Amino acid sequence: MDVLRYLIPASLLLGGVGLAAFFWTLRSNQYDDPDGDSRRILTDDYDDKPKG
Repeated sequence: MDVLRYLIPASLLLGGVGLAAFFWTLRSNQYDDPDGDSRRILTDDYDDKPKG
């Protein structure tokens, strides 16, 4: 039971880091266009040659 002294704060810390990372992705607008990629896959407008 002594190991719980270390595991509980470690799990809370890792959960807080994950929550902070999620909020960072929200603030950096990474979820702005969820429908754009799904529509872009279905179009035939693509380049056969790489840009260069």
